[in-house]
Amino acid sequence: MNKIFPQGDANGSAAAGSKALPGGEADCSPCCCSRRGACLSAFLMLLLTALAALIALVAILGPPPRTPGAQACVTQTNRTGFLCNDRSSCIPASSVCDGVRACAHGEDEEEALCRAVPQSLPGFLVAHCGDPASWIYSDQMCDGINNCGDCSDELSPDGNVGMNEIKAYKILSFGLHSAVGKY
Repeated sequence: MNKIFPQGDANGSAAAGSKALPGGEADCSPCCCSRRGACLSAFLMLLLTALAALIALVAILGPPPRTPGAQACVTQTNRTGFLCNDRSSCIPASSVCDGVRACAHGEDEEEALCRAVPQSLPGFLVAHCGDPASWIYSDQMCDGINNCGDCSDELSPDGNVGMNEIKAYKILSFGLHSAVGKY
């Protein structure tokens, strides 16, 4: 045979001066148990460090801003309102895009919301009158005031005259028995 076996003979036995690992070379895998534990510990430490850095970054810079989206709410007068970004202030629908900041951060007067009123307003803030070209804020529906000019904002959804008109008609008619709508 022409093979050369350093520190051993042709049969594979180690020379007298060399040291062999306990259990022989066949029992040692590329990643021994003691190294596997160290690798796992290092990986977990790196993962925890990255997570801590991310949390610190969010704490320093603040959470990412929420995507703006107008949300409806009910005002203290039981009318449709606009929920400010603080999620606690509910302003009347008619206070949106009126030129006066009613929300603490002014989101009720933002350019994106007010650039093409009423088309740029969320649907819950707008009510259409009998004339399709006319509109009012939704909190002005059934408030006893003819905001549309054709009384369509004071009609109930089924087309009957609202209770506010019946009360007003009764007061003005001074006891006449003919009244518009139902009692």
